[in-house]
This record gives sequence, structure tokens and C-alpha cells, in this order.
Amino acid sequence: MTLPVVPSEGGQERQSDRDRRNPARAGYRPLSLCLIVLLWTAVYFAGIFSPPLLDDADSVHAEAAREMIARHDWATLYTNGVRYLEKAPLLYWGIAASYEVFGVNDWSSRLPLMLGVLALLFATYALGCYAFDERAGLYSALALGTSIGPYIFTRFLIPDILIGLWLTLSVYCFLLSLQQEKPSRAACWGFAAACALNVLTKGLIGLVFPFAIIGGYLLLTGNLRHLLKLRLVSSTLIFLALAAPWHVIAAIRNPSQGEVRGFLWFYFVNEHFRRFIGTRVPPGYDTVPLGIFWALLVAWVIPWSAFLPQALGDVPWRWREWRRDLDGRQQATLICLLWALAIVGFFSFSTRQEYYTIPAVPALALLVGARLAREGSSEQFSAERRSANISSLALMIFGVVACGVGLYLFFVSTPPAPGADLADLLKKNPQDYDFSLGHVLDLTPRALGAFRAPLLGTSLALLLGGLLNWMFRRKGQLDRGNATLVGMMVIVLTCVHFAFITFSPILSSHALAEEIRPYYRPGDIVAVDGEYHRASTLNFYLGAPLRMVHEPSGNLWYGVKFPDAPRVFETPESFRALWAGPGRVFLWSESENPSLVAGLRAFPVAFSGGKYIFCNQPLGLHGLGLFVIEKN
Repeated sequence: MTLPVVPSEGGQERQSDRDRRNPARAGYRPLSLCLIVLLWTAVYFAGIFSPPLLDDADSVHAEAAREMIARHDWATLYTNGVRYLEKAPLLYWGIAASYEVFGVNDWSSRLPLMLGVLALLFATYALGCYAFDERAGLYSALALGTSIGPYIFTRFLIPDILIGLWLTLSVYCFLLSLQQEKPSRAACWGFAAACALNVLTKGLIGLVFPFAIIGGYLLLTGNLRHLLKLRLVSSTLIFLALAAPWHVIAAIRNPSQGEVRGFLWFYFVNEHFRRFIGTRVPPGYDTVPLGIFWALLVAWVIPWSAFLPQALGDVPWRWREWRRDLDGRQQATLICLLWALAIVGFFSFSTRQEYYTIPAVPALALLVGARLAREGSSEQFSAERRSANISSLALMIFGVVACGVGLYLFFVSTPPAPGADLADLLKKNPQDYDFSLGHVLDLTPRALGAFRAPLLGTSLALLLGGLLNWMFRRKGQLDRGNATLVGMMVIVLTCVHFAFITFSPILSSHALAEEIRPYYRPGDIVAVDGEYHRASTLNFYLGAPLRMVHEPSGNLWYGVKFPDAPRVFETPESFRALWAGPGRVFLWSESENPSLVAGLRAFPVAFSGGKYIFCNQPLGLHGLGLFVIEKN
């Protein structure tokens, strides 16, 4: 997905622009594009086939897309048969389209998001080529493709990496407009289209972020009059033509009904404004402490964040510099800084999760890529080289320490006994599960025995990668040193993927769904002892609606208020009546002895990842079912 360099209308460009876009500097190289595709294939595409989908956001979003094609309704989202109106639709449209072409399965669920990552890498490369030079574009894309944060938060189906894609395209188009005496239609309309796609991806922040970035830049540089050049009337029409139809149709199909407020209130007031100020109903996720939230932005760019101090030195920081005619490089670095600050600044005053800073990572990757390219054109013993070598030394020290800790854990840990369940080796911390990475805190020294192979691979990769990078840089072989870091991260991210597969039974009820699939019949009831998102993979893999023995909450709280909503919530009393009735009922629980069926006949069916399935009727099971019965 490469973007052309668009000259201003009439072909009039400033001299600095013609110099900057010398083909020797800014032209795209087929070899670079091939390297980006190869990296994406090795790191991202190879991981779409495993593990199974996870409970919570992963399978909830996949189920919304599955029901979209089952209902032939691409305007109103449903999950578990209930309206799901809190999300913008673009991610679900992509997944549903993938299902139409490839069928409903794990890898087709992940494919649209992975294609979005590839598009982002291409867009970052294109922006780096335009703003700096081809070498900077390649380094930026490679740094982004091997950073830890984007990889972690594309392991499940959330759209935040796509926000980064549309912001990258928005910044590209805005830079084009800055470099043209009369901004072209392509630049202005492209900016409007990128904003519209961002709104369809994540709501109003699709406007807030790009407007904060360009507004901040034009305000700092005293160039607010540039806004008048952006073809405001036609650009607004382009934006509305793309962004408005879904909102209008969703509002028409989901009006207020009696005491139930319609789509417009729930989507804009509750899910945007009230979420921002922390008064959303029902309460959402906990908030990451502010200091940790800012630090995570830097952590998500590991290992390239080691070069961020030097990269930030390229940004013009003085008021006097902002008010003069900045060259193209200075414009781009200042915009990238504002890009990152706009996102972390916005969420500093709101509820926030660990992954909310992911759309800012491309900006930091571009700063780092520009710095690495500039370093390559400097003298071997220049101040720039010496400064970067200090960062390289710090990376090597980090690699040595991390390897030492990893090897110690490797040798003191022991593989779990055959047939042992990982859940029995963990220490549960349910108070942290509202955070995206809360389950990581469950790990114990005993549990690390199940991760010995990825632990060893990561430790050795960090040691060798840090050491070789430092050695190559000392010799002035910068390309080899940077290539070593790319290779190191390919190994590290591969180890992360295999660790994720090992940990996935804790996060997914897929194994339980497969156990009861042979026995499930239409009309059977599958109930959850808790909230829907805790066992949402049962809904996706069985294609069966779930009943929750819980008060209305979470993803389904609003949808069940509509008069046509199916019955999905049960009280303990109504559930016990179902359990004692003639129909077959399956119960998912995180308790080995659920109080819901105390005093009633309950037959263990399956156990996996600290989760159990019981049935109110005997199924004549063998194997796992017999194992669980004996265990009980």
C-alpha cells in the first residue's frame, strides 16, 4: 500500500520540496518492500493460525462479526443475540467479509487485522520515505514491525493498530498539503477519508487525534491560516459521505423505545463522553496509573526505544524554531512528537488501558527510523555515532542482565508433570483481570516450568542480539547492527507466540467447547456462572446462545433492555429450576464445586485452564470426563 508523491496543482513546488523528493532519496525500492512483506509474514502472518480465540474481546468481537453475516445485518451489531452498539463497525465489517470468503474459523478472524498491520507497515515506510528518505522509511517500518507493543496487542481482536494506520495516512496527507502552495484534492480529500475511516474504526477519537495533531502543529508554528487552504467544504463532504451513513442507519434502526434510550445516546453520550470522564454505565475497565501509562508508550517500542533520546534530539524544541520556515524534516519530526503527545495526553485525563497508546507507536518508530538513517550518513567518530553507541551499549547490558535472569529461571524451574493443568500452577489475581495484561500477574515460579523453551530462546536472543549489535556498531557497520536487532526481535516475538499458545487455555474456553460439542443438541441450554465475556468462546465455537447466571452487566447490559432482546440472564433461583427440569443444561464455572448446583445432581464433563463444565444429566463420558470425576 504505497502512496504516490502528489505535487501541488499546476506543478508548483518550493525548491526545498524538490530537493527533498530527489528520487535517489525518496523513491521506493522493491527490495525494501520485499523485506517488509517478509518480516510481516514471519512475525504476523505466521501467527494467525494459533492459538484458538480467547474469551472476552477476542471472541466477543469475532462473534459480533459471525452474527453479522448470520443475520445479514451489517448496520446493527449483535453478540449472543443481543444488540452490541458500543463499538464502531469497521473491524467487524472486515472480519465478516473474511468469513464470507474463507469461512468462519480462527485464522479468518485474524486475517483482516493482520492485513491492517501490513498496510500500516507500508504506510509507515511511505511516510518515512516522503518525510525523510528511503533509508529512514525502511528503518521506520522495520522498527514498527518488530516492536513489542504492536505485536502483543494484535494477538486479539481490538482495532487500536488500525487507528495507527489511519493516523499515519492522515499525517502523510497533511504533510503533503504543507509542502504544496495550493494543497491538492488528493491531499485534502485523502486526509478527510482517513479521518472518516478512523471514526468508523474507533468513534470520535478518529477526529480528536488528527485534529489535535494538526491543530497543535499549526498553532505552534503560527500557521492557522493553512486550515483555509484545505478545501474545507469538499473535504467535509467527503468525510460525511464516508462516516455519516452508518451512524444514520444505526440510529434509525435502534431508536429509543419507551425507557430505553436509543443508539445516539448510548453510542455518543455513554460510550464516548461518559467513558472519557469515568461515569460510563456500567463501569468499564480499571485505569492504568498515569506514570505507568506514559512509561508503557516507551516500553511498547522496545528495543528501538533505546534510540529515542537521540531521536527526540532531532525535534525542533524552541519557540523561535517553530515560528520560522521549518524544513521538511523538522516539520515531520515535530508532527511525530505531537502525534505521540496528543494520544497520551488525551488519555491522561480519561480512563485508560495499557494498549491505548498503541496508535502512537508509529510516530515513535518514524522518529527512530529517521535518526538511524541520519546516523548512517554521519562520520564514524561523530557525536551522533558516539551517542548511538551509548544506547547500543545500554541495550547490550540489558540483554546480558535479561539473559542472566532468564537462564536462572530456566534452570531453577522444572517441567510440569505429564497431564498437569497450567491453572493449578498459577496464583489467581482476579482483582487485576480488568486490565488487558492482568493474567500475566498470575505467573508463579512453578508455572514458569511450562515456558522453559520460549524462556531459553528469548534469553539467548536478547544476549546475542544485544552483543552483536554493539560489536557491529563499534566497527561502524550500522546496517548489520540494526539488522541484528531485527533478527533478535523476530526470535523474541516467535517465543512470545509459543508462550502465548501455552498460556491460552487460561484465557480461552475453546477446549471446553470442543469437549461438549459432540453432546450439544439444539434446545440445550449452555449457562455461565458469571459474566458473558468470561466464557464468550463457548458462544463463538458452539454457535449457541449463552445464559448468564448474573445480573445484567458488561457487553450485554444495554442490549437486553430492548423489548425484542432474548432472555440471556438468569437468577440463581431461575437457573436452579432449569437445572432440575427435564431439559439438558450445561454449566460453565470457574469453581470445582459451584454453589449454583449445591444439593443438586451435577455431572462433571470437562476441565481445562481452571474452568469446568458440568451437566445436569449423565452423558456417558470417558477420558477427560472420567478424569474430572475422579479428581472431584
